[in-house]
Amino acid sequence: MEPYHPTLAELGEIFDETKTIAVVGLSDNEERTSYKISKHMQDFGFKIIPVNPKVDHVLGEKAYPNLASIPEPVDIVNVFRRSEFLEAIAKEAKDIEPKVFWAQKGIVDEAVYETHKDDFKIVMDRCIYVDYASLK
Repeated sequence: MEPYHPTLAELGEIFDETKTIAVVGLSDNEERTSYKISKHMQDFGFKIIPVNPKVDHVLGEKAYPNLASIPEPVDIVNVFRRSEFLEAIAKEAKDIEPKVFWAQKGIVDEAVYETHKDDFKIVMDRCIYVDYASLK
């Protein structure tokens, strides 16, 4: 098992401690995966904070251009950007101190894991919706 693939028990703890999810790369296009997954998580009761400099609002929530602009605590930073952007996003995430840094299915950067594993829990190459739904 990859070090950034948590056990079911660890996933349960992550979700039990989560209220707010900042979604980096959340699109306002209802056909995009980021929108669909974030909508499902919102429907499950999580507060979604869109992080995308190209939109004003998504899913009825104000969007922010970057993580540093978010005026409230964030439990999970969920990333819908390509792997080459993970390092910059992880550095920015470190400044807002989320509990978890989550890169969606297909997104992996082992150097980011090694660099930031002491800053927050890191999950990579997993779908947050699938993992949450599997626990319910």
